[in-house]
Amino acid sequence: MSPFGRFLGIDYSGAATPQQSLPGLRVYEAAPELAPREVLPPPGARKYWTRRGLAEWLEAELGAGPPTLVGIDHAFSFPMRYFKVHRLRPDWDCFLEDFCQHWPTDHDLTYVECVRTGACGQGRARGGNARWRRLAEERSGTAKSVFHFDVPGSVAKSTHAGLPWLRQLRRQLGARLHFWPFDGWVPPPGASAIAEVYPALWSRSFPSEERSPDQHDAYSVARWMRESAAGGSLGDALAPSLTGAERATARLEGWILGLSGAPHGGKGAKPGRRGAKEKEN
Repeated sequence: MSPFGRFLGIDYSGAATPQQSLPGLRVYEAAPELAPREVLPPPGARKYWTRRGLAEWLEAELGAGPPTLVGIDHAFSFPMRYFKVHRLRPDWDCFLEDFCQHWPTDHDLTYVECVRTGACGQGRARGGNARWRRLAEERSGTAKSVFHFDVPGSVAKSTHAGLPWLRQLRRQLGARLHFWPFDGWVPPPGASAIAEVYPALWSRSFPSEERSPDQHDAYSVARWMRESAAGGSLGDALAPSLTGAERATARLEGWILGLSGAPHGGKGAKPGRRGAKEKEN
């Protein structure tokens, strides 16, 4: 039996500012007895989700609702090389604090591009190289570096826009929200969990019907989590086959839920292209 009573698939967007309505930011909800359906912003809010509005909604929902598994399609951390170059402690919480000091992308009227160009923040003091990739990205065979901006299929902008909101959720929800795998590979009973996902692992397995690419990615995440829980394979996805050293690396860099620990070309799920859409928009 799944420890989760609800599943949320989120297709993220790093466009514009935190308080702007984003058509590329989509949320789908599923439950053991509920097929995936889109969740729209609360009545009276903007037509589409804003990053700030989504974070506030998640805080309320995860704080009061049933144990929920949340899948969101941006990276939760950076490659090991980044920690070494910037001489950061190998600690995820310290990484989040340091990142947010340099990349204040949760501030009103702040675009990711503003920080990249030096118009605000100190992003140039905490930059990376597009050749730096996390172990999970290498194993996927197709996922791009978190520093690979301005190309189709990249989640660099989404990642740089989304990390401060992870910190906010962590501060507000504490032990009620398990950040996988940073807090461990097995979420504790009764807690909600949030994990990085890669929709291209599953989006081609489900008919898109009349959904937009962003809607279909969020739908695919929610549906895969629901079906994996029902079929009993979600536990295996939460415990990928990795060596001890690889697990230590993934506890700092993060891992993609549903990605096999086997090298690309081995057994396990293989992602297709992230999609023709530009994920940063």
